[in-house]
Amino acid sequence: MRKILACTIGNCVHVAGTMNFLNLAENEGYDTEFIGMGVSIDELLYNIKDRNPDIVALSYRLTPEPLIKILDELKLKIEDEKLQNITWIFGGTEPTGLVAKKSGIFSKIFYGYEDIDEVILYLKDREHSEVEEYPKDLISRINSKYPYPILRHHLGLPTIEETVEAIEKVAEAKVIDIISIAPDQNAQEFFFEQEKMDKRLDGAGGVPLRTEEDFRKLYNAAQRGNYPLLRSYSGTQNIIPFAEVLQDTINNAWCAVPLFWYSELDGRGPRKLKDAIKENQEVMKWHGERNIPVEVNDPHHWSLRDAHDTIGVADAYLVAYNAKAMGVKDYIAQYMFNVPAFISPEMDLAKFLAKIELVESLADSNFRIYRQARAGLASFPANLNQAKGQLAASSYLAMAIKPHIYHVVGFCEAHHAATADDIIESAMIVRGVLKNQFLGSVDITKDTTVQRRKEELIKEAIIIINAIKAIGPKDVDPLTDPETLDKAVKLGILDAPHLKGNKAAKGSLNTRIISGAMYAYDNKNKRIIKEEERIGKILQSKYKI
Repeated sequence: MRKILACTIGNCVHVAGTMNFLNLAENEGYDTEFIGMGVSIDELLYNIKDRNPDIVALSYRLTPEPLIKILDELKLKIEDEKLQNITWIFGGTEPTGLVAKKSGIFSKIFYGYEDIDEVILYLKDREHSEVEEYPKDLISRINSKYPYPILRHHLGLPTIEETVEAIEKVAEAKVIDIISIAPDQNAQEFFFEQEKMDKRLDGAGGVPLRTEEDFRKLYNAAQRGNYPLLRSYSGTQNIIPFAEVLQDTINNAWCAVPLFWYSELDGRGPRKLKDAIKENQEVMKWHGERNIPVEVNDPHHWSLRDAHDTIGVADAYLVAYNAKAMGVKDYIAQYMFNVPAFISPEMDLAKFLAKIELVESLADSNFRIYRQARAGLASFPANLNQAKGQLAASSYLAMAIKPHIYHVVGFCEAHHAATADDIIESAMIVRGVLKNQFLGSVDITKDTTVQRRKEELIKEAIIIINAIKAIGPKDVDPLTDPETLDKAVKLGILDAPHLKGNKAAKGSLNTRIISGAMYAYDNKNKRIIKEEERIGKILQSKYKI
């Protein structure tokens, strides 16, 4: 284990950067020691002789002129004491960094504008110059940076050519770790039945991918810069053949599939709800057998349709449970903040802490869970300057759950589809937030109001989960049985106001935001309905499906 000795020199008292560098170094397996601020050269040399470090890290962030004399003294004493075998590094501002560079003492200088990625790679004894430095699979990529999240962004422009060019530009910028390819709706539904495509809709909602070669063009475009991984949405028909195409062409970083959705429930496909559940489970199983990570992007769909918070929490557990039962080994739990758009930050955080506690109760050596956070699209205003503020604020809140992946939503999405420049700018905004997090922040997860709401949500979500168990047959697991899950939606155990009139759902739920949280609500009597009462009425009724 290599040892790093660190301090600030001269009369510099700015230690935050130094301490955070040491924290990063500890995460990479270094033995670190901070010996103080404003340390004199003689004191520094005494500590070096006493502790025998491999690396000495010095920092100075004041006016650069006094640093010249300090480093002149240091250089002479390094020569006198024969300490040239030590690796000397420096951190400061750009002006002080230039002084440090001129001294000739230091093998590495950090000027204050470096990204976390660069610092981590230095500590790993690597630079951004070789392909091998960038892990080619998702889990390795996560492990190379955590506790700092890898970044993902959605990309899909109206033509193949535009999308290829944008991927090349984003890859060269080295700011995004995963590019999520968005096929247009025609590709998602009719890739294998292209005669059914409405050509007028080509490029609607994404890139018009029509051949396997089109996918390979996108993959080849990403083979530069920081070699971002690619992933793509699952289709809405012929999902397993589509998964095979994705794996063969872009080496799909992970599968994203719903449990209930992309069916008659939301109109994104013609599948009956029960059939969609079965097929989505088969997709999970297919990827699990091949050790491909899986994300079940389901819970936020309920929240997007104004379901109360408890349903989102219960569904988060339910879909993770299904992924585990289907043999998934690496599970990506997506947590979409700001949904619905008017939920308060503290209530939003409480909801995700409840989800995390229930979902991660399923973790074991064969079921590893990774947190992915993002902002809800509807929370972004069309005013681009305000949208940038929302991107920063939402990402700061999301960092409270310590995500492994952060899905950057382009600040411009309420105004126009993100171009390469928009994606790069959005990523840099988030990286700025991460840099501030890196300096340390208040742990808002400990807030008493947040914790109280979290516990309430867990208690009520368990009522929903137990209700689904109660309506299922005894000879199968009701939480994975498509007929039982279909029944839970038709009965209204899982429901949302936006499903009113939907033949696949009950559609009787009313909800309302009260004190920043979304509750089931009795419009007639103007009161919150607790889950014990709501679910109790459903189970006691003579339901007919």
